[in-house]
Amino acid sequence: MADFADFASAPSPSPIYNPPSDSSDAPATASFPEHDTLPTGAAKIPYTKWYRVWERTSPRDFYAEAIIIPFIFVLALVHIWGRRKNKRKASVWIAAHAPTLEREFASVGFDKRKQLADYGGDFSGLLKEKSAQEYVTYATGRQNAAFVDLKIKLFKRYNPITLVVETALSFLFETIRPPKEVMEATIYAFDGKEKDLVPVRSKAELDTKDSRFKGLPNSGFDACVWAVVHKEQMKGLRDERYDVSLTATKDHKNLPQWASVMSESAEVTETLLTKDLVEALEKAGDAFEYLIVTDQPVDKPAKLNEATPRKRIIVSLRLPSSIHASAYQPTMPIFEYFLKLPDTLVATAHFRGEVTRKIRATREEESRKLRKADEGEKAEERRLEAEKKKKEIRDTRLKGLSAEEQRKFLEREREKGQKKQEKKMSRKA
Repeated sequence: MADFADFASAPSPSPIYNPPSDSSDAPATASFPEHDTLPTGAAKIPYTKWYRVWERTSPRDFYAEAIIIPFIFVLALVHIWGRRKNKRKASVWIAAHAPTLEREFASVGFDKRKQLADYGGDFSGLLKEKSAQEYVTYATGRQNAAFVDLKIKLFKRYNPITLVVETALSFLFETIRPPKEVMEATIYAFDGKEKDLVPVRSKAELDTKDSRFKGLPNSGFDACVWAVVHKEQMKGLRDERYDVSLTATKDHKNLPQWASVMSESAEVTETLLTKDLVEALEKAGDAFEYLIVTDQPVDKPAKLNEATPRKRIIVSLRLPSSIHASAYQPTMPIFEYFLKLPDTLVATAHFRGEVTRKIRATREEESRKLRKADEGEKAEERRLEAEKKKKEIRDTRLKGLSAEEQRKFLEREREKGQKKQEKKMSRKA
C-alpha cells in the first residue's frame, strides 16, 4: 500500500489546452503563457477587446449624457439659489417689520419664551418655512386683537420652469392670475370674547378667569364688510372672496384714482375711511392691494354652521423687487395703520340702527337661503329613507308569495305605474 509521502513528492499536473476544432473560432489576439496555472481540463478565457471600454466606444455614444448631466447640474444650482434667495427676502422683510410688531404685540414669533433681543439681530428665527415659496409668522398679546397671522408668498425661483409656465398661462387666460410676491396678514378681533379666546395655563388662572377680564373695556364693534381695494385687484377679489361679493363698489373723492371702496353702506365708508388711512394709501401706491374688514367667510358657505360670523381684518401688500430693508418704507405706514385698526373699529364702528338693520338683513337673507337649501336636503333624505323602507316591506311581502301570486302582484304594480304615467302626461297636456 502506497504511503502519502509518495504523493507529496509528485509534480503538480500541467494544464492541458484543447484548441478549438475550427481554427477560425480562436481569436487572433489570444495568447497562452506556458506557466499559467488553471485547473486540469479548464478552458482558457482569452482577454479580448470586449473588456477594453475605451476601444469599443467613442464620444458620440455619450451625447445624451453630455446634455442631461449638465442640465441636471444647472437645475440643482438654480434650485439651491432660488431657495436661498426666497429665504433671504423673507428674512429681510421680518427684519424690517419685527420692531413694529414688537411695539404692538407682547409676543412675536412661534417661540413665546423669546424676545426680539434674544435673536441677536437675526430675526429669521421668527419665521417658519411652510414651503420653499411661503413663510409664515405669528404675533399675539394685544388689546382688541386676539392674534395676527402673517404670510409671505414669493416666486417659485427654485423651479423656474413652473414659474415661466404659470406666467405664460396668465397671459393666455384671464382666470389664471400671474405669479406675484405678496405679504398677507390677518388680524382676528376679540369682539368681546376675551374670556373664550385667551388660553388658561394653570388652575390658578382658571379660578381667577372671571375677575381677570371683568374690568376690561368692551372690545366689540358692529359687524360689516368693508374694503379699500386697488382697482387692478377688484375683479379677482370678487371672484375669489364670498364676503366681498356682498358689497357695492364705489369711488371716493378722498381716495387716489387707482383705489376704490367696497362697502355695504355709505355710513360705514365715512366712518372707516380716515385721513390717516388715505395718507398711508398714497405712500404705499401700487404696492397696496387691499384692506378688508369682514365678519363673513372667504368661501361661500354651503351649510348654515359655516356662516358663523368671525370678525377679521386683512391686508395684502406687494413685496418690492429689492432685498434691502429700506425698500419697505413706503408700505410701513399702511402696515402700522393695519395693526392699529382694531382700536379704531372698537372706538368708532358703532353705526346707526338703520344701517345695522340693513347689514343684518343681508346676513339673514343669506342665512335664509342656506336654511332653505338645508331643509331641502333633509326633505330629500327623508324621501329616500321612506322609499327605502317601502321597498324593504315590498320585497319581504313578495318573498312570502307563491310564483302565481308574485306574477299577479307584479302585474298590478305595472298597471299602477302605467296609470300614474298617463295622469302625468294628461296634466302636462
